[in-house]
Amino acid sequence: MADQNPVPPAVPPSVTATPPAATATPAAPSGPTIHIGEEFGTAKRNLPPAKILLIAIGALLVVVLIASFLKRAKPQAAGSLDNVAAVEIPGQGSTMAALTFTLSNTSEKILYVRTLQGKIKTANGESTADAVSAIDFDRYFQAFPTLKTGAQPALPPETKIQPGESVTRTIIVAFPVTLDVFNQRQSTSVIVQPYDQTVPVVMTK
Repeated sequence: MADQNPVPPAVPPSVTATPPAATATPAAPSGPTIHIGEEFGTAKRNLPPAKILLIAIGALLVVVLIASFLKRAKPQAAGSLDNVAAVEIPGQGSTMAALTFTLSNTSEKILYVRTLQGKIKTANGESTADAVSAIDFDRYFQAFPTLKTGAQPALPPETKIQPGESVTRTIIVAFPVTLDVFNQRQSTSVIVQPYDQTVPVVMTK
């Protein structure tokens, strides 16, 4: 017959609960700290100061201007106006002048003469005239012997002047001014325009 008073099960000895260990704090990194914002940068950090940019742009402009100045078109030759002889054309109020000059080819290529002109500057302004044909020189010299003073052979168009060569030549032109006005001129010039050149050769006296 079963025991009417059951024995309760034994209670195990109490176990004191051990609290969980505290989580260790990670050590601070020993190397340099990289900030993503600084790595990718901003316009403020990456671009040089505006003052430096302005200085750089100014320096570049100066270089461009100097290069343009050095490369600008220059006359292919140089020379001098050596002698002027003039006479009034009767009844026309005009003056015919023989202009004698020296022309030197200072370039490294042949100079081909295209056109020739004479120019004077007076109190009333400037006057330009084309040179007469070389074949008319003798006729003008016979009509106006004064023109022969100091004259040299004509320099006709299509004449070629070698590099380094110098020639002394004469052109005859007629200006629409009286001899008195011509004699009071401020300057006289010979203008030689070569082929394939944008800048003429101007000799002034």
